[in-house]
Amino acid sequence: MTILVVIEHDNNTIKQSSLSTISAAKKIEDNVEAIILGKDMNSAVNDLKKCDHLKKIYTVDDKMFENPIAENLSSAIAKFIDGKDFSHILSPSTTFGKNMSPKLSALLDVQQISDITNIISSDTFERPIYAGNAIAKVRSNDKVKVITVRPTCFEPCGKNSEIDSQELVLDIDVNGNVSFVKYDQSKSDRPELTSAKIVISGGRGMQNGDNFRLLEGIADKLGAAMGASRAAVDAGFVPNDWQVGQTGKIVAPDLYIAVGISGAIQHIAGIKDSKFIACINKDEEAPIFNFSDYGLVGDLFEVLPQLEEKL
Repeated sequence: MTILVVIEHDNNTIKQSSLSTISAAKKIEDNVEAIILGKDMNSAVNDLKKCDHLKKIYTVDDKMFENPIAENLSSAIAKFIDGKDFSHILSPSTTFGKNMSPKLSALLDVQQISDITNIISSDTFERPIYAGNAIAKVRSNDKVKVITVRPTCFEPCGKNSEIDSQELVLDIDVNGNVSFVKYDQSKSDRPELTSAKIVISGGRGMQNGDNFRLLEGIADKLGAAMGASRAAVDAGFVPNDWQVGQTGKIVAPDLYIAVGISGAIQHIAGIKDSKFIACINKDEEAPIFNFSDYGLVGDLFEVLPQLEEKL
C-alpha cells in the first residue's frame, strides 16, 4: 500500500497545507510518495526533498503546469497512477485540492472523501458535516481513495531528510475546453492567512472597506494576517481571498481576533480550531461570545484605536 500526496506550491515554495497533508498520509501508511507538477520549480522541489515521511518524489516540469488548470492536473495524475499500486491520493482541502480532487475522482470513477480531520484506519476517516456541528465517520471500499485533508488538523511534517526525486514526462491531452486567462493575486507583506500565528478579522460591523484600516495598524503591530467574514466580503468591503469560514479559508492560529463579527455558524466552522478566540462586538447577545475565550462588549470604533495605542 502506497500513499501519493499531490503537492500544492507556487513554483517557488511549498504551501504549508501540503506539509500537513504529508503528515496525514503518514498516519495512514509509512510508504508515502509525492508528486509535484509545475514549471521551473527547482526551489520548491529542493524544499520538498527535506520533508520527513516521504520515500520518493516525482516531478513534472512542464509549461502546461506553470499556471495549473485542474482539468490538466487531474488528467496528468490519473495517467501517472495508471497501473501503479497507489491506494490513496491525498491533497490539501484548499482551493487547490477542492478544485483538482473531484475531477480526479471522476476520472478514476471513485467517490471522493472530503475535508478529513482524523484518520481511524486506512479505510475509515472522520470529517465534519453540518458546518462542523457533527462529525461523520466514513468508510470507503474503493480500491483507490481520493481524499482532501483539512490542514489545520494535522501538524506540518518536519524537514530533516534528503530524498531523491524522479523527473517524469507525461504525454497527456490538453483540455481544450478550459484555458488559463490570468491570476489576480493580492500582494501583501503580512503572513499568509492559513499559516499565520495571529489572525484579525472584520465583519459587517466594520460598516465599509475604509474602516478596515482600523485593523491594519493592529495587524502590523501583532504581525497578524487579516481576514473577514463572508458578510464583509459579500458587501464588497474586502477581497474574496480574505474570507474566513466554511466557504472561505479554514484557519487555526494561536490567536484569532473577531471584530464586528456576529458569529454565524459558517464562520465558526472556519475558526473553531484556533487556540484562543477573542472578539469585540457591541451586541452582548452576539453568538460569537459563546465561542470566544475572551470577549469585549464595546463599540469597535472606540475600542480599536485604544487597543492599537496600548500595543
